[in-house]
Amino acid sequence: MRQTLSIVIPVFRAGAALDAVVRELLDVAASFEVADGVHLDLDEVVLVCDNPRLAPDERRHLAGLERLDRRVRTLWLAQNFGQHPATIAGIVSTNGDWVVTIDEDGQHDPRHIPAMLLATAAAGATLTYAKPTNPPPHGRLRNAASRAAKRLFRRLSGANVDFHSFRLLEGSVARSACAYVGENVYLDVALRWSCGDAAICPLPMREEHAESSYRFRALLGHFWRMVVSTGTRPLRAIAFGGVVVALVGLVIAAIVLQRRISGAFPTPGWTSVMVALLILMGGLFTSLAVVAEYVGFAVRNTIGKPLYVTAEHADARVLWRLQAALEDAARVPAPPAVAVSPGPPPSPVPPG
Repeated sequence: MRQTLSIVIPVFRAGAALDAVVRELLDVAASFEVADGVHLDLDEVVLVCDNPRLAPDERRHLAGLERLDRRVRTLWLAQNFGQHPATIAGIVSTNGDWVVTIDEDGQHDPRHIPAMLLATAAAGATLTYAKPTNPPPHGRLRNAASRAAKRLFRRLSGANVDFHSFRLLEGSVARSACAYVGENVYLDVALRWSCGDAAICPLPMREEHAESSYRFRALLGHFWRMVVSTGTRPLRAIAFGGVVVALVGLVIAAIVLQRRISGAFPTPGWTSVMVALLILMGGLFTSLAVVAEYVGFAVRNTIGKPLYVTAEHADARVLWRLQAALEDAARVPAPPAVAVSPGPPPSPVPPG
């Protein structure tokens, strides 16, 4: 059985690092033997240019990569929309049975794709994230912030695993999921809507061959978009807090009134003022809870979350055909032995 693979790379810099990544993909990922008789063939490499301000030589360099192989093609975006919109645009334009998203800096080793595919088949998932087994190459502050953001993502979205930019997705489901994504919706939130719980595949990451283009302001905007697009859990928390404050206010008002009747508060007018304030605050927070529910209802209907996503027919769905082929090849699928070290990516090859 043979299935096809599409690889999507968001591009912000068209330099030597991207050149090395593309050449490595064409060499290593041309065809994988996942198991006995089960093959994964590279169908296309989609380079999504998200930087219209590329210098003329960089544009020529990017166009030259298309001439390396007919499977390499570039998708030119009209302006800088960001990494996630660029990734979504690339996924929507793919044709492969499976889609893999990787970065342009050479950190993700394509030789690990068969292991990710086997993890996907073993879990029966439509989405698999790489889980780095070695520390990320950034500073301590950025690494700590990244860990905190991923924990918050799991808490707000209900996800079972951490997200990562090295992803493997079932092609038809990924394209359907990305077709529903609205403006400013975080990609991994949208994927969870359609793909459900994801699988993980522990993998070593290589050193980045190019410096990250994200600065603090961009990372902060990235984080805020993730928080806002995760859904209505924050609004539900506000509504629940409002109801709790209202109930506590009523209990305290009853206690204050009882103490006034018993003579514990002899000052005239104090009890009536406190009871009035507590009741008013309770009504205010109850109203806030109601408003939060209405806002949450409006958000759920406008954020772009699909009511349902259809998959292919049972006889044609690539995930189930892969699982059946793996069962025929070996009853217990095991990842192929890949002698890969988390060292630096291959040296860039000058264009031309």
